[in-house]
Amino acid sequence: MKHKKLANKMAERPVKSLMLSMGIPMILSMVLQAVYNIVDSAFVSNMPENGEAALNALTLAFPMQMFMVAIGIGTGVGANALLSKSLGQGNQEKATRTAGNAQTLAAIIYIVFLLFGIFASDAYIGFQTNNELINNMAVDYLKICCIFSFGTAFFAVFEKLLQATGNSIYSTIAQIAGAITNIILDPIMIYGLLGCPEMGIKGAAYATIIGQIISFIVAFIFHLHVNKNICGGFAAMKPSGKIIKEIYAIGLPAIIAQALMSVMTYGLNIILVGISESMVTAYGLYYKIQQFILFAAFGLRDAITPIVSYSHGMKDKSRIKDGIKYGLIFTFIIMIAGLLLIELLAVPFSHIFELSGETENLCISAMRIISLSFIFAGANIAFQGIFQALDGGIESLVVSLCRQLIFIFPVAIFLASIAKDSPNLTWIVWLTFPIAEVLSSIIAVILFKKIYNNKVAKL
Repeated sequence: MKHKKLANKMAERPVKSLMLSMGIPMILSMVLQAVYNIVDSAFVSNMPENGEAALNALTLAFPMQMFMVAIGIGTGVGANALLSKSLGQGNQEKATRTAGNAQTLAAIIYIVFLLFGIFASDAYIGFQTNNELINNMAVDYLKICCIFSFGTAFFAVFEKLLQATGNSIYSTIAQIAGAITNIILDPIMIYGLLGCPEMGIKGAAYATIIGQIISFIVAFIFHLHVNKNICGGFAAMKPSGKIIKEIYAIGLPAIIAQALMSVMTYGLNIILVGISESMVTAYGLYYKIQQFILFAAFGLRDAITPIVSYSHGMKDKSRIKDGIKYGLIFTFIIMIAGLLLIELLAVPFSHIFELSGETENLCISAMRIISLSFIFAGANIAFQGIFQALDGGIESLVVSLCRQLIFIFPVAIFLASIAKDSPNLTWIVWLTFPIAEVLSSIIAVILFKKIYNNKVAKL
């Protein structure tokens, strides 16, 4: 009965209302994920001692946190698309095995990051800074986040399984539960309130991982309750090379795309620290602020993928075209709203953090300049979701490589060389992002025309 209800919803409901009903909870879920990345920064920046140093430490640890999320989400994206397509084809057994293998992969992902946290976090942080205080803070924070990262790995998978079956409201509730837990625990554990010992940056890490574990537990309970038709128990979790290969045929490009955010941030930290530590702190703060906008686009992308993928499985050309059209339109609306919000509230946003005058000015200039790239960034993100749904993982990967690696680093290195010689022109480095997004959007449009003609026009 539930499978039939899902089929009716995904196959018959008008695409516009379907995308809104699925997309709004996913957008809220992704925006709340951004809460994890900004709440810690807001509280540690207001620590009585070494607040700005702690903020810098979080910036150095952040790329690896995002890499953990990237592996989990990318695996979930692959399982999401494969599961949706299998249900669209009426292949219940394959859908069940896809859900089971996704859970097995989450366990493997956790083990990998557990080992990284124990053995490699010191070297990872040490490569980015020579400041002993910042180094120690960053290592303390990162180790805790890696050693207890099972909440991150498993929630990423269960979130996508719920979304793939049209139950995105439940994944959003789970995300909200974790975010609220994190917000409540942060001041208690950082500052030592209500009888809790004052733990500083370690408290921020513990609050984060506890919130993630809560999200995982709630999502797991919902999965057992509403996804009974794809819950195959331990038998479904037995690794299948064929299923795993199909998951990562879609998911690996998504992992690389997400991981490139970490590579980009890590590389830019190294480039910016050559100008000043204030540049690193300002960029780290802006990056977390802009995530509220970009993650909203990611949330809509995660609605575009199963809708277009399901229609692709049905070979329904009309619904595929509607999924593409409304996906691009709604993403454009989100990014316009985000651009206006950042431009109007750049100064109030910067005042949330206890920053020195130089760092605050750099953060404001970053918000004013980088946010100009939102329109093109939104189109690129939407195209990535469309490519993934049409089995175009490589095309999705190419767009990610362009916007977060191929165009970013050469432009950043060139502009940073100008900023080093002209201290009054440090803001010029922020132009890297609009330039990279515009060039990448040109590549995305070319790739879209090719995949559309090959996969959709011939239906």
